[in-house]
Amino acid sequence: MRISGGSAKGRQVGSRKAFVCRGDSDELRPTAAKVRQAIFNIIAGKVDGCRFLDLYAGTGAVGIEAMSRGASHVAFVESNIARTKIIKQLLDKFGFTEKASVMHTDADSFLNTISHGAFDVIFIDPPYASSFLSGSLRIIDKSRILKEGGIVIAEHSSKTALPSFQNLVLQKKYRYGDTALTLYNYCLNDNILSRTEGKE
Repeated sequence: MRISGGSAKGRQVGSRKAFVCRGDSDELRPTAAKVRQAIFNIIAGKVDGCRFLDLYAGTGAVGIEAMSRGASHVAFVESNIARTKIIKQLLDKFGFTEKASVMHTDADSFLNTISHGAFDVIFIDPPYASSFLSGSLRIIDKSRILKEGGIVIAEHSSKTALPSFQNLVLQKKYRYGDTALTLYNYCLNDNILSRTEGKE
């Protein structure tokens, strides 16, 4: 896995094998390089200077790329302690430690403890076979941890149908084979004048 843009472009993040421990039953599905590049094409203009949350961080490649592309701070949330240790090592290797925080906890517990307006961009990529995505999006929708006008980009199976939300406004869904990216804009319901309908 290599960084595709920014100050660390071309540098190696690591391999999938490095993040899989013997006997580890926790699914690891790193974001494919073409999908990762698509993510940053989609949110171009939103990353530089932003506070970015890499939820279900896995390898941390997306959050590290956000820092490479100018994010002011990235929070990594990962429930597998071995992976959090590797992410910390990578941050040190890239010289990004001072503008990052790495939390060994489950995503929903983290979301329920964060104050309002903490982030500008949230990337969320739970295991495809789990039911975590909808639950975490509901917490984000209600908790106001995103700043007004902030965005969520969710990676999930293209077969997954996501529910509607009150404050997360669906902007667009992108498909890359079996993978989909769904983009939401955060706009408090009482401030919404009109909602953009999402298109496939």
